[in-house]
Amino acid sequence: MNTFLNRYKSDFKATFNLALPIITAQVGVMLMGFADTVQVGRMAQGSVPALAAAADANGIFFNIAIIGYICLQVVAPLVSSAQSSNNPGQCKQLLRASVVVSLIMSVICALLIVLIGLNIDLLKQPKEIKSMTLDFLWIITVSIFPSFVFSAIKSFTDGLSHTKVAMQITVSALLLNVVINHFLINGYKNIIPALGLNGAGYATLTARIYMAVAIIIYTLRDKAFKPYLQASTQGLDSIKTLIGKIMKLGIPSGFQGFSEVAAFYGAVVMMGWISLPHKAAHQVAIGFVSMTFMAATGIGAAGGIRVGSGMGEKSKKAIIDAGTSALLMGLIFMGTCSIIFLVFNDFLASYVKDDQVVALAAELIIWGGIFQLFDGTQAVSVGILRGIADVNVPTIITFIAYWVVGLPMCYFLGFVLDLKHIGIWIGLTSSLLVSASLLSWRFYAKANKLWH
Repeated sequence: MNTFLNRYKSDFKATFNLALPIITAQVGVMLMGFADTVQVGRMAQGSVPALAAAADANGIFFNIAIIGYICLQVVAPLVSSAQSSNNPGQCKQLLRASVVVSLIMSVICALLIVLIGLNIDLLKQPKEIKSMTLDFLWIITVSIFPSFVFSAIKSFTDGLSHTKVAMQITVSALLLNVVINHFLINGYKNIIPALGLNGAGYATLTARIYMAVAIIIYTLRDKAFKPYLQASTQGLDSIKTLIGKIMKLGIPSGFQGFSEVAAFYGAVVMMGWISLPHKAAHQVAIGFVSMTFMAATGIGAAGGIRVGSGMGEKSKKAIIDAGTSALLMGLIFMGTCSIIFLVFNDFLASYVKDDQVVALAAELIIWGGIFQLFDGTQAVSVGILRGIADVNVPTIITFIAYWVVGLPMCYFLGFVLDLKHIGIWIGLTSSLLVSASLLSWRFYAKANKLWH
């Protein structure tokens, strides 16, 4: 055991130092949505329909936006590999290409969100929350443009191992979001009207604009990035090539995220078939699960950057050790979260001012605790697989796990066997188990075949 730990000690430390700021930034992004849920959930009146509407709007938004977010994440390992190969000009071109891709994906994703919103009746959700859902959805859809620009530049800075840049900006944006939420959701005397759920939407939009502007200014002014920004390049042709490369790697990666997020949103839709309180409870529970998931993706992103560095060095040992240390870190972190969810489920759900929603959410948080290890393993595996530019087979794996196994199990257990909300979350657990097993196996199978 000591030999095993000593072997990965240095890799674990390097991954941890790189991952911690990424995790903080990733969780900070989720905390913005979670802050919306908490502050809307504490509204004196209308908290249950507002939570259900937020579940629908956020579900539609993230189902589509996740494709762009993850598409842009593939830039970080590419930048890391270019840096390890001592090619600053390539790093600069990757930054330029990623910003162009962010604008392209913003337009595509925004149009898809609008299309789904205009056909929201197909989801057969409670009619009383339709207008509230759409109003909130249109506001947060506008935020996709600054959010993607931030993600593009974040991938550049993360790839150069300057992960604290995005962390600092995200934490400050979170604080800004909470403050604006307070005034816009509840109003302030006779100066600011109470906008309810829409107030949370405007707060999110403001925070995301701030994040984009802040990271642009930071990157242009910080001395650490000048060698890359001032490096000589090969012109527009290389940018076009890199745009194609990012899209080729990023879009399949984005659909990996879509497969999971869409499956979880499918669970939101099914909860709406049961009752409005069930749907609100799902939104409460998924807020906690989403935060731990984003932390795990942060570990996966850090692992992917270190794996990408190993690719630049053409070192199989460096690649496998970096991937293993990331998986171990993910298991330790998610195992800790699992214990917290299982022990403090009632306390975590207690912020909502509706006893029925609290009771249902507490039950779901228990299941969130049960699948933490599976969720962490699959999230980290996806990240380190991107580091070796393996995206097509993992996309097929995630589709099978969530759409062939997960969603049918959710429906069968929830409605055929009438286990309702518990059955739906058991179905989600089964999809995470399949995804975790196959993706972690895929990493080692693929890594061991490099340079044979």
